Amino acid sequence: MGVIPVVGSKPRQRASNKEIFGWAMFDFANQAYTLLIITVVFGELFTTAVVGDRGDDFRLANLLWSLALALSYLLVVLTGPLCGAVMDYQASKKRFLFASYLATVFTTAMLYFVAPGYVVLGLLLIVVSNYAYSMGESFIAAFLPDLGPPEDLGKISGFGWALGYVGGLFAAGFTLVALGEATLENYERIRWVGPFAAAFFLVTAIPTFLWVRERGTPQPPGKPYHRIAWERVSTTLHELRHFRDLGIFLVSLLFSMAGVYIIIAFAFIYGAQVIGWDEPIRNLMFIIVQITAAAGALGFGFIQDRIGTKVTYQLTLLLWVAAVLAIWATPEVTAWLNAAFGLAWEPQHLFLFVGCLAGLSLGSSQSASRALVGLFSPTRKAAEFFGFWGLANKLAGVLGIVGLGLLQAVVGLQASILLCAALFLVAMTICLAVNQARGQRAAAEWEARNGQAVPPEGAA
Repeated sequence: MGVIPVVGSKPRQRASNKEIFGWAMFDFANQAYTLLIITVVFGELFTTAVVGDRGDDFRLANLLWSLALALSYLLVVLTGPLCGAVMDYQASKKRFLFASYLATVFTTAMLYFVAPGYVVLGLLLIVVSNYAYSMGESFIAAFLPDLGPPEDLGKISGFGWALGYVGGLFAAGFTLVALGEATLENYERIRWVGPFAAAFFLVTAIPTFLWVRERGTPQPPGKPYHRIAWERVSTTLHELRHFRDLGIFLVSLLFSMAGVYIIIAFAFIYGAQVIGWDEPIRNLMFIIVQITAAAGALGFGFIQDRIGTKVTYQLTLLLWVAAVLAIWATPEVTAWLNAAFGLAWEPQHLFLFVGCLAGLSLGSSQSASRALVGLFSPTRKAAEFFGFWGLANKLAGVLGIVGLGLLQAVVGLQASILLCAALFLVAMTICLAVNQARGQRAAAEWEARNGQAVPPEGAA
């Protein structure tokens, strides 16, 4: 679905394949952090070995983990839109991205020093590294509207997410083979997961900084940057009345991403504590999720350019509801299948099938949400609007992860996972009010009124 033409607006040209690949390589690189540190290895290591079971079925460890992530996301909420405003004003997206990249690499490498019992150090490094990583996630997304016309953004965003899951497959595959289990007994080897994730991110993100162009023209400073940031954010908040569909979508995104962040932060913890999987099943689950997430991101990226990004986003949320219900019901459904058909399955075996559904949902929903914000964003406000996208994402992380952390402390992890299904249903209901064509037209009209500047070909 393309932008409805507006007199005076200039069509966005598709970037070169090399630049698009360079942009997507940041997704490839940063998956080493989100997968190895947040989802698969360090999260499980922190809860089971660094904090450990203190006679409460890991409920304190899970709560501390959720609070650390929530605090890092809260810092993004407070600073993301302000940084986005300065980036747009100064045409400095690459500089901000580079700073977040170096901070993520350094603090991730420092996780090597988090030994069992070093709870405070572990919490501090997770807060800082996840904050830097999350800011970089918003910064790289702000380049998306510059990479192609609206009818291509779904494919480009999907390609980035898919390449990211391929990067995760390489990074975590090596880790699982070379470093082994995330257990106290294997601590001296698995503690290298931090330095390895840092090195992987450091090296594989280099093409991004070589090939992605900084478009736009820096404005003369004139005022301190903090005043520029506050003024631009205040203006944007006032102008959100014009970008009505973006505003509604960001509210929907707040609920859907709360569910997604819970799954990302607790999926492998759930597998260890509720499903009780063995190491080979855990490794196989990782591979399944990476492959299906890449397929979902890439496949739905093409689908959304045909049927509309909003419709695709709604379909992915429906997939999520089914996946969450399957996650919750795995132990009971396994027992029923064994009784009804004389099988000898364990919950971990059925959980592998559930992982396929969760993987498809994971890759496709995040790709669709990023593409829809790109469609609703004038290019000269892209960093600022993606700052609000990052705000909605991370505020969702705060609310979702804290909510899950508190709920599981009362009713346990299995029952509390149903919170995710409720969040996805609320997000679907809110998104019904979003009109994609109207949202794209609003972005085009803003560009026409404000004299969208397009730098000459080859400009840095």
